[in-house]
Amino acid sequence: MASLEAERDIEVVADVALAEDIVPTALYLQPDAAVISVDLPGVDGLTAAAQLHEKAPGCRVLMLSGQPNPGQVKRAFAARVLGFLSIEVAPEQLVDGVRRVAAGRRAVDADLAVAALEAATNPLTPRELDVLRACAQGARSKEIAERLFLSVGTVRNHLSRIMCKTGARNRADAVRSALDAGWL
Repeated sequence: MASLEAERDIEVVADVALAEDIVPTALYLQPDAAVISVDLPGVDGLTAAAQLHEKAPGCRVLMLSGQPNPGQVKRAFAARVLGFLSIEVAPEQLVDGVRRVAAGRRAVDADLAVAALEAATNPLTPRELDVLRACAQGARSKEIAERLFLSVGTVRNHLSRIMCKTGARNRADAVRSALDAGWL
């Protein structure tokens, strides 16, 4: 943040700690751009970016990630983010990224962009994704069945297909694979 504040043509108008505060702050201050971390506590940064685009489309987003992966890049662009960089970029790259995004241009690490283009497409059905999301929240088969109005046997069948499609050994591995790929 200090590298941004040192720039004459960039004014940092807010620094919020929780993703839930991003949209209200942007609606109040109406910034040209927002720099959002994927790894914010509470609602994740990607969800906050999507909400920001919906409620304040004039505020362009540069997303930062501590452990960037192709799935995050895909999800970010699906949320209408203009830029995606590693949180480890040099200060001058961050400044350049903010300027580019504020001007309505893309700012993406080239290696991340290529990796996102090469990443596999999601083989999971929408219902399998619902089941896997519930697994990611720690729900057991019976809870998933109740939540999604399915039988426990149907949930188990979905989980079996999910593990086959992701090459996972177990539920936790399937969740991890899907998160890394950006399917969840």
